[in-house]
Amino acid sequence: MASFEIIGGKRLKGDIYPQGAKNEALQILCAVLLTPEPVTIHNVPDIIDVNKLIELLKDFGVKIDKTGESTYLFEAQNVNIDFLETDTFKKKAAALRGSIMILGPLLARFGKAKMPKPGGDKIGRRRLDTHFLGLEQLGAKFSYDSGDSFYQIDASNLKGCYMLLDEASVTGTANVVMAAVLAKGKTTIYNAACEPYLQQLCSMLNRMGAKISGIGSNLLTIEGVDSLGGTTHTILPDMIEIGSFIGMAGMTSSEVTIKNCRIDMLGIIPTIFRRLGIKMEFRGDDIYIPSQDSYEIETFIDGSILTISDAIWPGFTPDLMSIALVVATQAKGSALIHQKMFESRLFFVDKLIDMGAQIILCDPHRATVIGLNKQIPLRGIQMTSPDIRAGVALLIAALSANGKSTIHNIEQIDRGYQNIDTRLNALGADIRRIS
Repeated sequence: MASFEIIGGKRLKGDIYPQGAKNEALQILCAVLLTPEPVTIHNVPDIIDVNKLIELLKDFGVKIDKTGESTYLFEAQNVNIDFLETDTFKKKAAALRGSIMILGPLLARFGKAKMPKPGGDKIGRRRLDTHFLGLEQLGAKFSYDSGDSFYQIDASNLKGCYMLLDEASVTGTANVVMAAVLAKGKTTIYNAACEPYLQQLCSMLNRMGAKISGIGSNLLTIEGVDSLGGTTHTILPDMIEIGSFIGMAGMTSSEVTIKNCRIDMLGIIPTIFRRLGIKMEFRGDDIYIPSQDSYEIETFIDGSILTISDAIWPGFTPDLMSIALVVATQAKGSALIHQKMFESRLFFVDKLIDMGAQIILCDPHRATVIGLNKQIPLRGIQMTSPDIRAGVALLIAALSANGKSTIHNIEQIDRGYQNIDTRLNALGADIRRIS
């Protein structure tokens, strides 16, 4: 199990480029199964989860050429649908939660699929009901074998319909959209997720010949077509990395410029970090964060404590709640962090408390943070990363702390952040990767 050793307390300085968006990449890569024609994808992040999905596509017989540093050419002309029956598929698909999004394309194009229960972060129960209920309304028939934990799906006669999703699931919406583009007739999806990832997917599918309207809203209308063609697509910069770098700069009193951010697609993310007291300037499409010796949390208009909570887009993404929490530990003032969507995502605060942070874990979903105003630095400790986002929050805490910290299980961090140690060391951080 690999680990990071971090010597904290160093101010960072320089430019950093965010990787391609992981959550978008997982959807876009699954969509290449919808067409036999070539699809070129730019800005693909070189991270474990994405590389696992690329490997899975190759196992299906998709022809894949890496034509640039972060550019791939996919051609799903000769897909081996029998690969679904193999132990290799079961093992690889079960280890990657993003594999669930191959269902929509396989059902749409081939009329059948199998799927083991997928894996992913241990951040609480993450239902698959939205995926299955949506696909069932299109005409897919599911059966589950509890003996081998496999879902069997027959979708030989997909037909468009009206559906109201039980939750605005990003991956669930993506799966239903990818199935509906080749279904017969019109599909209307209400309570659809409308995150930038979904907007990107729908725009790409339209360039391939799909007929999707309502992009960017929670009401999508899809006119089914007979087939889709090839296209070229560029993945957005990762807004979770951008938010993480904003928080890191504030915590470490660093002067950092985050390059090529696609600020127009960041939604409320910059606003939330400004409410936590972090100053920033938009310079074209770059975000400049000046060095700050202190930052102060805003209160609500009536003077009450600021509450930061996650919500479906355009609300604050749950993937940045861990970062907001750790940033608050060194702010002037207090904040209530309310993580609504996942019941285990705050279960890393004990490590921050061990580092000297003042946090009251109210329940699995809420934590009150009393900021130290950078008067009492956090102290370095040994800790283990429980999931991708908490792992990076702990890394940010370690970068700001006095002394040496060790973070174990950094494979979790590597699943979502590309060469994070190398990129931060280039700014002046002291991070060493050890076995």
